[in-house]
Amino acid sequence: MDRLTWMAILAVAGIFGVTNIASAEDLPREAVLPLSLATKAAQAALDKCTKEGYRVSVAVVDRAGILRAQLRGDGAGPHTIDSSRKKAYTAASLRRPTTEFGELLTKNPALQGLRDMNDNILILGGGLPIEIGGEVVGAIGVGGAPGTHLDDACAQAGLDAIGAMPKAPAGK
Repeated sequence: MDRLTWMAILAVAGIFGVTNIASAEDLPREAVLPLSLATKAAQAALDKCTKEGYRVSVAVVDRAGILRAQLRGDGAGPHTIDSSRKKAYTAASLRRPTTEFGELLTKNPALQGLRDMNDNILILGGGLPIEIGGEVVGAIGVGGAPGTHLDDACAQAGLDAIGAMPKAPAGK
């Protein structure tokens, strides 16, 4: 829109008493997980699992659960691709570690419906939200280690590598 058209719109709005035109300042602001941090976290998680002898895949998603980075380690099963992505999606969507939801469902079977919210939900340990500066900007998911507590530990290594707030359940 050229300047003259914009000025005409403002003049007409003033004539009719329209004063509540939205501006950029009225829009909410959200922090974005940059690709550089997503790939750094994914690589750190994969490196930790590889060092421990686990063949895993790692996925990092943004706050909306959209994939930002994914790595499949050498020898990792094809199912680990989906499990890591779904764990990351679940942690981002629910804003909590997936291990906590698994424990919650065990304690309160009436909440089993959480598992069926949509096809991307996977309530198994290994998914951690990425919180930076007090804001959840995404999540990381690890799939393929021989135990969800090991997936959690590798995911936590990814968080540590980018300075995100620790989220792995203590003592697991």
